[in-house]
Amino acid sequence: MIISVKILLVFIISLTVGLALAYPVIFLCKKLKAQQTVLHYVEAHYSKSGTPTMGGIIFILASLVGCTCFLWSDCFYAWMSMLVMLAFGLLGFLDDFIKVHFHQNEGLSPLQKIIGQTAIAALIAVLVYFKIGGELTFFSLKFNIGWGIIPFAIVVILAVVNSVNLTDGLDGLAGGTSFVYLLFFGAIVALIGEPQQSSLSVAAFAVAGGVLAFLAVNTFPAKIFMGDTGSLALGGFITCLALFSGKILYIPIMGLMFVLSALSDIIQVAHYKRTHKRVFLMAPLHHHFEKKGVHENRIVTIYIIVTSLLSAVCLCLEIAL
Repeated sequence: MIISVKILLVFIISLTVGLALAYPVIFLCKKLKAQQTVLHYVEAHYSKSGTPTMGGIIFILASLVGCTCFLWSDCFYAWMSMLVMLAFGLLGFLDDFIKVHFHQNEGLSPLQKIIGQTAIAALIAVLVYFKIGGELTFFSLKFNIGWGIIPFAIVVILAVVNSVNLTDGLDGLAGGTSFVYLLFFGAIVALIGEPQQSSLSVAAFAVAGGVLAFLAVNTFPAKIFMGDTGSLALGGFITCLALFSGKILYIPIMGLMFVLSALSDIIQVAHYKRTHKRVFLMAPLHHHFEKKGVHENRIVTIYIIVTSLLSAVCLCLEIAL
C-alpha cells in the first residue's frame, strides 16, 4: 500500500476511533470525579473548575488503534515513538490521578517528575545513538555529533515535553498547535522515502487524527482537558518523531510557540528571583495575553497560525533543498 493511502486511512481511522471514544471518556471521567482543580489566580478560568481531565486518553488510544491497523513491518521507529508516548502518558496519568484524588492542582513533586522524565529520556537517547548514530540534518546540511547525541537528546526531550505541558493552559491551545505541527512534520518525514521513516510518518498522522478528534471536545468551551496524561504524551511523541527522523533541529522553528511558552516561564521566574519584578503579567506567555484582555480563542488562533506558517516554510524548504 503506497504511503499516501496509508497516511489518509490511518488518519481517518484514528479520527473515527477518537470521536467514538470522546463522549464515553468524558462520561467516565465525570462519573469517577476526575475533574480539574483550576489555579485560583487565573480569574478567567474560575468557571472551568470541575471540568473533566485526563482527556489525553482519547488520542492515545485512538492513535494506538490506528497504528495497529497499518504498522506491521519496517516500523521499529514508529512503534518506539508510540511506546514513548505511552510511557510519558502513564507518567502524566499518575500526576493527574494524584491531583484528582487529593483535589489539588499539584500532583507529583517537581523532583519526582524530573526523575521519571529523565529516566524515559535517557533510555530513548541511548536507543537513538545505537540505532541512527549522532547524525543531525537541517534542510540540506548534515553533521555528526557522535555520542554527544545522548546528552543532547535527553535535554531536548525534557525541554519539549515540559514546553508542551506549559502550553496546555487554554482550551484547544496545546492540542491545536500540536495537530498542525504533527501534520507538517509527518509530511516532512514522509518525503525522506525510507521504509522506517514512512512508518514514522504514518504514526504521526495517526496521532494527528486522534488529536483532531480530541479537539472536537476540547475547543472553547472545553468539555474535557487533556491533562498531563495528554500533554506529556504529546511532548514525548513529538520529540521522538524528530529524533528518529534526524530532524531534531526543526523543533525550535516549527514548535516555536512551545519554545516561547517555556522561555517566557523561565524568564519570568529568573527575573522575579533576581529583582522581585515580573517581565510578563503572568507566565507562560498565553496567560500574559489573557491578562491583557485578549480572548483565549484569539490566542489559540494566533498560536495555530504562527505554527502553520513556520511549518509550511520548513516543508517548502525541505522540498526545495
